[in-house]
Amino acid sequence: MNLEEYFPILLFIAVGVGVGVVPLLLGSALGPHRPDSEKLSPYECGFEAFEDARMKFDVRYYLVAILFIIFDLETALLFPWAAVARELGPGALVVVLIFILELVLGFVYLWKKGALEWE
Repeated sequence: MNLEEYFPILLFIAVGVGVGVVPLLLGSALGPHRPDSEKLSPYECGFEAFEDARMKFDVRYYLVAILFIIFDLETALLFPWAAVARELGPGALVVVLIFILELVLGFVYLWKKGALEWE
């Protein structure tokens, strides 16, 4: 293997680091630094924070997050599979049907727990 084969990868990494680091360095070196009490105070929607950051959330927030993950995974994995479904054969169809069954079971669980009901 030649080092020339790795040059595009090294160039890509160098450009990525440059795009991420150079603006930060330029901003901190050239930008004004005038902190005051308002800039350093905690900010929450225009007024002071009124609760602790460790407050408990309703379980429905977590159920909605699980619901999002279920549908996000489904779309992220089914589109590439559908593009090559004919080439994979019937074994892949069985695997995808099992996958969809698991997603449906997760959806039914969330439905029974009331994650889709809003007050």
